[in-house]
Amino acid sequence: MLDPEIHDNADARRYELTIDGEIAVVTYNLSPPNLMINETLVPERLEGRGIASRLAKHVIEDARARGLLILPVCPFFSSYLQKHPEHAEVVHPTYRQILGI
Repeated sequence: MLDPEIHDNADARRYELTIDGEIAVVTYNLSPPNLMINETLVPERLEGRGIASRLAKHVIEDARARGLLILPVCPFFSSYLQKHPEHAEVVHPTYRQILGI
């Protein structure tokens, strides 16, 4: 299910989640059918609250709904997908092999 508080700012090529006046983001490049995830950035004072994972879940569900394949260049995203191989079908086949999922 998509998180209603997370916004896809397509002009800035990033998903955004504002919490306590701070913005956590996942930056991407979109070239259908591929969605390259470049970076996950959570402000220091928001760390340790599961925000990066919350963003990852949203991005995965959005990609699935839009028929996109994720290319997880971002180290956090790669790690998240390795811990959650149930999302393998939304990951580009080359990256599935690289990540072992």
